[in-house]
Amino acid sequence: MDMNTVPTLTPGDLMKILRRRVWSLVIPLAAIFLAAVVIALVLPPVYKASTTILIEQQDVPIDFVKATVSTYAEQQMQIINQRIMSSTRLLDIINRFNLYQEDRQRMMTEEIISKMRGNIKLEPISVNVVDPRMGKATPATIAFTLSYEGAQDPEKVLQVANVLASLFLEENVQERSRQATEVSKFLGDEMAKVKADLERIDDGVAKFKQRHVNDLPELMQVNLQSINDIERNIDLLTSQLSQLKQRESELMTQLAGVSPELKETDRQRLAELNVQLVNLKNKFSEEYPDVIKTKAEIAALEKRIRENAASGMPQRPDNPAYINLSSQLSSTRSEIQSVNSQIGDLKSRRDGYKRSLAVTPQVEQEYKALLMERSNTQAKYDDLMRKFMESKVSQGLEKEQKGERFTIIDTARLPEKPYKPNRLAIMLIGLVLGVGAGVGAAAAREYTDASVHDSETLVASTEFPVLATIPVIATDRENRQDRTRLLALAGGAAAAALAGLVVFHFAVMNLSVFWAKLLRWVGI
Repeated sequence: MDMNTVPTLTPGDLMKILRRRVWSLVIPLAAIFLAAVVIALVLPPVYKASTTILIEQQDVPIDFVKATVSTYAEQQMQIINQRIMSSTRLLDIINRFNLYQEDRQRMMTEEIISKMRGNIKLEPISVNVVDPRMGKATPATIAFTLSYEGAQDPEKVLQVANVLASLFLEENVQERSRQATEVSKFLGDEMAKVKADLERIDDGVAKFKQRHVNDLPELMQVNLQSINDIERNIDLLTSQLSQLKQRESELMTQLAGVSPELKETDRQRLAELNVQLVNLKNKFSEEYPDVIKTKAEIAALEKRIRENAASGMPQRPDNPAYINLSSQLSSTRSEIQSVNSQIGDLKSRRDGYKRSLAVTPQVEQEYKALLMERSNTQAKYDDLMRKFMESKVSQGLEKEQKGERFTIIDTARLPEKPYKPNRLAIMLIGLVLGVGAGVGAAAAREYTDASVHDSETLVASTEFPVLATIPVIATDRENRQDRTRLLALAGGAAAAALAGLVVFHFAVMNLSVFWAKLLRWVGI
């Protein structure tokens, strides 16, 4: 027979192995199971109190009033959770309710605070909601559960849970109000800065217009029209100037043929009067009126001629014809001078307009840059003004608590039984581990045992027939050892039965009830 061949075990073989390795099976089973029972009984009870908080949407439709708090519900929950989990607030709660009294003797303050953080749980509650924009169901957080668990008195656990819930609600209101206020303040500050920039730009535009009052692009057509009008006026004045110069030439010609003084005329008149006087004397006497009148006129002319000759000074023109022509010539020359002045002024204005047209493209580029900057700044200011007004409305919305808010829909209740440990599960796990450990120990001993326990195995191993078997002859000492083993086995069975009873009690009733029954049973 091949020694490496693994023999097939029959149920009878298994029973024989079980009888041989009963202690290897029972001892690990009993030890591990009893350890699990002890652990389940020794672990302190932990109570849990939970509060369910609903996330309510704002009362006013979002189309009318848009909230300035931009954080999502999950993000807002985590932000508030971190604020509540600060060391200062948790330490205040610990001192107020005198929590973790036993841990204070062997743990540092930071470790106790960290332990309390681990005992506070924040769990969101999500449901599938149909998004009207996308038309499909998406998960959305509509509520969350805030719970606290501790090994203290259930009353304290309930009080701590209520305090945490109230802190959560208060912090949410304060956080949303703070965010709305900060947004409004930020927009107000930004609007003031943009308004100052807008005033600065307006001042720059006004000064630019003053420097380039005639060079602005919107005046280009006006300048062109003005140049055309000036050119037309220059042509008219040039034509008028030509006529005036012609008039001047004619007057100068006429004036050249007229004496400026009347003395030559007086002498001619005197000569004529003398001839006329001679003719009158030949016809009439000295007393004739025409003779007397002629003599008087002759005397007056002679006197005037003598006075003019005696004065020796240049005489002003006294010829009316000369004076009239001179006046017309002076007027004509004055008009010529005025027309020349007007033509010069018009040409100066025309040159100014042409210079304005020449620099208009460059001015237009700078002016457009200023106007674009002003337009952008004005648009920014208008947008900030609109957002600022919306933030003011949103601030009032948060102040009146009409926005998104947290509402308690299920308050924490006094825990009637411990939340953990699950003593029944611990005992069952200990039982399973004990069975596994016992089976493993028995299998290991059987596998490492090379001895032969019956004649069949010996025949199969040596291929020699067995002639006789000698039964076990037990001595008194061995009998006593067997009885001791039986008693130990009975004790193990009783312990297992007691453990099973404990498991049963934990499965059907509270631990405190079980302990009361156990104490009455032992008579304490």
